[in-house]
Amino acid sequence: MSTDGLIVVDKPGGMTSHDVVARLRRLARTRRVGHGGTLDPMATGVLVIGVGRATRLLTYVIGADKTYAATIRLGQSTVTDDAEGDVISTAPAGGVTDEAIRAALAALTGEIDQVPSAVSAIKINGQRAYKRVRDGESVDLPARRVTVSRLDVLAIRRDQPDLVDVDVEVACSTGTYIRAIARDAGLALQVGGHLTALRRTAVGGFTLAEAATLDELEQRAPEVVDLPLAAAAARFFTRRDASLDEAKVLSHGGPLDAVGHAGPYAVFDPAGQLIAIVSERAGRARAEIVLAPA
Repeated sequence: MSTDGLIVVDKPGGMTSHDVVARLRRLARTRRVGHGGTLDPMATGVLVIGVGRATRLLTYVIGADKTYAATIRLGQSTVTDDAEGDVISTAPAGGVTDEAIRAALAALTGEIDQVPSAVSAIKINGQRAYKRVRDGESVDLPARRVTVSRLDVLAIRRDQPDLVDVDVEVACSTGTYIRAIARDAGLALQVGGHLTALRRTAVGGFTLAEAATLDELEQRAPEVVDLPLAAAAARFFTRRDASLDEAKVLSHGGPLDAVGHAGPYAVFDPAGQLIAIVSERAGRARAEIVLAPA
């Protein structure tokens, strides 16, 4: 059985994030596997997988900033805001200038109120929005405040007369829909827009450079964990080293004295093993999750 820890997967297109989890459950020979942030089936790239006790770290991974490479097609709108959905409207985009395209995308940077794509995994009264849309319902989702910290235009291509393809790189907060950026840019330019390609290049500090393909993981199964639990926490959190007595207190859920670290942060025992993720308040450091073996 694989050790507890994280796996950085280069997700292929055509698979859901749950499909990847199901594959890793088989390879790692454990049911205790989860992912740190959904990627659409069309999308490829960084998907962080947790195995064993490391699944409890995934809530922090999900909240990390993310980076994407994407292609926006102007001149067509689709029901899903990406290439997987049917085209619902077209407008000739050949006359839209490069300057107008750059201005429309610049307006979608910074802190913005973004309406998620209707075909999304957001739940409405307990049911996924995408299922309601597929069942023929009209879905209106409320806007969410997100941060697009960087949106770089890499290329503007005019390979077809009435369509414009825009290659971009986006750095953003969790919860940002790149599909919605494509949709909103198209709306602003009055020609419609959708996403034709999406590749996640980073989640927090985890990048494509360390990602393994499913074929590579298959070859080394069941030893599929890249980052054992302690190493994963050391990569993701500020570190605090505890004394033996402190480690005993914390491993049983007790508080430690605060040391002034901005939290949450990771606490390790003298042997270098991860004990807990803690945060400080009112002069005490209290465990958010205890990860020491029972």
